This record gives sequence, C-alpha cells and structure tokens, in this order.
Amino acid sequence: MARARWARGVRHVCEAAAAYAVFALFGALPVGWASAAGAALGGVVGPLLPVHRRGLDNLARALPELSPREVRRCARRMWCHLGRVAAEYPHIHRFRVDGRIELVGRTHLDEAKRSANGGIFFSGHIGNWEIAARAPEQTGVPAVAIYRAANNPIVDRLIERYRVTIAQRRVPKGADATREMVRALGAGHHVALLVDQKLNTGIPVPFFGRDAMTAPAVATLALRYDCPVWPVRVERLAGATFRITVYPKLAMPEEGTREERVRAITLAVNRVLEDWIRERPEQWLWLHRRWPN
Repeated sequence: MARARWARGVRHVCEAAAAYAVFALFGALPVGWASAAGAALGGVVGPLLPVHRRGLDNLARALPELSPREVRRCARRMWCHLGRVAAEYPHIHRFRVDGRIELVGRTHLDEAKRSANGGIFFSGHIGNWEIAARAPEQTGVPAVAIYRAANNPIVDRLIERYRVTIAQRRVPKGADATREMVRALGAGHHVALLVDQKLNTGIPVPFFGRDAMTAPAVATLALRYDCPVWPVRVERLAGATFRITVYPKLAMPEEGTREERVRAITLAVNRVLEDWIRERPEQWLWLHRRWPN
C-alpha cells in the first residue's frame, strides 16, 4: 500500500511538471497561435494514445452512418479540438462575450435574472466547455459552477487557477457540491452543470440509441425547487473564437409520477445534448466510458 502511494505520488509530480511546462509554453504564445499549436500537437499525439480506440468505438456505435474512414477522420479532428482546449487554458481569461465569444439568447439570460426560484444551466463537454459559465457570469447571472476535479490534485490546482477567472463560485463534484446546489437553489440562485458523463449511480436513459447511466440531478433539482432549466451550448467557430447559445427553458412535464417526470426531463436533456453532438461530432469528448460495454 505504501509503495503504491509512493508510486502514485511520483506519477502525480511527473504529470504536474509536464503540465506546468506545457501551460508555460502555451501561455507565452498569443492565444491564436497557442490554439493552433495545440491543435497540431493534439492531432499527432492523440491517435497514438491507448484511449483513442475507445473514441473510435464510441463514434462507430453512436454514428453508424459514418464510414470507417469518416470515423477515423472525425476522431482525429476531435484530438485537434482537444489540443486546442488544453492550449487555451492559460488564455481562458481572454475569452469574453462580445470579444472572442458571440452570445446568442440574451433574452433567456434576462429571463433567468427575473426568476424568483433561481434556475439551472446545463451543458456538456462540447466546444471549449470551460467557458460555458462565461455568458451567465458576465451578463449578471452568476451561477455556482460544478466541475469534476482532475485525478491529479497538483494538476487540478493548476487548472483551477485559470478556471476561477470564468466563474468565481466553483465547487468540485461530491457531497460539497450537492450541499452547495441545494443551498443556492433554496436561496433563489443559479447553478451550472455539465451532464454528459456517465454516473454509475444514475438512471438508464437512452443516449444515441443505447441506455446510458445518466445523472438525474437536473431533473430532481428542477422538480424539488420548481425552477427553470436552460440548455447552454458552446461551439467553436474558427480557431479560438466561440458561440455560446442559451436556449429556451425546457418544458417541464406536469403529469406522471415523480419517477416518470424525472426520467422524462433527463431524457429531454440527453436529446438536447445528442442533437448538439450530431451537428458537430468532432467537438465532443468521445473518450468517456459513456455506455456499458
């Protein structure tokens, strides 16, 4: 056990040293150059990694209309995109609405400001998902942003140094996040969630035609606090420029048992995410173990 902890500690230090070096390199470049360099690096290195096979399998199963060649091309473009996301971290404070971010759906943010019960914004690991909270934050609708901490705590502290410039109120997933969401919505405030990852304790809901264990948090919180839910999409337009779209709030089912309503809302969330991903499949993180084998 002690040897395993020692080995893990050494690995974390080595990973962190590499991360600090890469962030310093990209941070020294202009944002556009850094993004382009990240794309070039991601496109070369990504397909060589073992996890690349999972991405290919997920793409082929979720989008059977793609030929094997198209699957490989899409996977490589995904790696280029992920390379850009990584390279943009040191510059993330530069991404602002009406600067590198085009904002669509301001009227829905105005609606969120007027909501007496607060509300929920949800998105997925699409585009540069780290800036999803930028639109609410910058337009006067701050939200408690829930995020998944990196497995390496040293790397997580590095990443969080940049993330905090996007949303001031950030809480890692876990018991603290649950309490913070309850506290925020109970006070009529807002929360922001990424909801496209597998949750083993979730509920099975179709996603690209197959059941996937899905977190029902959006549905359970919306029903508990009678608050609206707005989808928020981030799209990479070209290079390091983006569009954030805030969509009309989801329609809440009024009939059925609580369990049936939770499932209906969660299914609606998955369908929204699926539509976005189908439009720009290269901008989603296909590397999750999203479905059972």
